[in-house]
Amino acid sequence: MSYTSMKVFKEVFFTFAYCDLMNMKKVTFYTLGCKLNFSETSTLSRMFESDGYQKVDFADSPDIFIINTCSVTENADKKCRKIVREARSISPGAFIALVGCYAQLKPREISEIPGVDAVLGAAEKFRLMELLEGFERKNEPVVLASKINEAIRFNPSWSINDRTRTFLKVQDGCNYGCAFCTIPLARGKSRSGMISNVVDSAKEIAGSGVKEIVLTGVNTGDFGIWNGRRKEKFIDLIIALDEVEGVDRFRISSIEPNLLTNEIIEFVAKSNRFVPHFHIPLQSGSNKILQLMKRRYFTELYHERVRTIKQLLPNACIGVDVIVGFPGETEAEFLKSYTFINELNVSYLHVFTYSERPDTLAVKMEGVVPVYERHQRSKMLRNLSEKKRRRFYEENLGKTETVLFENDIKGGMIHGFTRNYIRVAARYDPALINEIKTVTLARINPNGHVEVAEEETVSF
Repeated sequence: MSYTSMKVFKEVFFTFAYCDLMNMKKVTFYTLGCKLNFSETSTLSRMFESDGYQKVDFADSPDIFIINTCSVTENADKKCRKIVREARSISPGAFIALVGCYAQLKPREISEIPGVDAVLGAAEKFRLMELLEGFERKNEPVVLASKINEAIRFNPSWSINDRTRTFLKVQDGCNYGCAFCTIPLARGKSRSGMISNVVDSAKEIAGSGVKEIVLTGVNTGDFGIWNGRRKEKFIDLIIALDEVEGVDRFRISSIEPNLLTNEIIEFVAKSNRFVPHFHIPLQSGSNKILQLMKRRYFTELYHERVRTIKQLLPNACIGVDVIVGFPGETEAEFLKSYTFINELNVSYLHVFTYSERPDTLAVKMEGVVPVYERHQRSKMLRNLSEKKRRRFYEENLGKTETVLFENDIKGGMIHGFTRNYIRVAARYDPALINEIKTVTLARINPNGHVEVAEEETVSF
């Protein structure tokens, strides 16, 4: 081919390529809520991209907005409305579709938000490209939300937002009936993928260069149910994942205390890939409140789980979920809960202020705690959390740990996490991103992060 012919060929090729790009519909995604939602949004994003859509940022005038909603708290509902308003102001003619928990719980209500074009429930959200073919706006919003008992399929999902860490969904739905929770109404019954399929997903993730996989689900420890029957167990899943080459770390995002068996703790203690970090929901340190909440354990079991972890893994990080202000939580019961948590050898708390949710048992209970008092109790527990986190960090100063550095740069420092979930800061070096380095934990900086020894940053 002559030089002139080659030149003409290139011009024609790039002209067609440019035209194709210009004709591609632009789509953006916004996620509210939990890690599980993020993993599902990422999977939806890959579905769109593989079908020829161009993924863009929220502010880049998209043709389609997919908003993955949450309804755990009242603030999440309000935020959803705000995001819709922002989307419509950015792209007045865009198609706005809402999926997720709020969409399942209140499909008609959410469809009445000005600017919404479609609402898809739990059984429909992974079929939105099929159900909303063309994404053409209509005179009235499209509402496609089946009854929650029709959400029986497990859709494997994982998030890949950067090369460092991904959230891998291994379980969905919940068979528990906690008095404060709408999740079973929003996601349906407990269901999982098969171990072989989850392992295949982990291998695919490993091939992308990700070095840490976080296992997530609604009730992660309840893994193993297909078609309403238990076929496998969570312990068998983590044993299989421990053999996956190419993944340096596996982290269990959250697991109920009654499902966190000694067998699981003992396996993590001897594993090279599963890290010494457990996040265990408590919700209250009062047995009376746990009964009202319809939780499946008492404080004695929780204390025993923490004791076992610390015996086998003295350096383990233990996180705790707590709800304050639940109906019936008198000042005496709150102080009982506070004392129990204060005496636990745990590392940090996630504190949630109770808020009334429609269609839950708790909304009809007596002994409503004034909102002001709920916030005061939350403040007390958040202060306790900071003290526990600092104490845990101080206990680890001077130790040698491995840190997976992330694409998290602030104030000239790059950040990452140790295996036992200590946030570490080092002098920024772009070569550190997605690298695991052995460091000495030297001091706690004013931001509450642990810095590495200064002489070590020179050798990175």
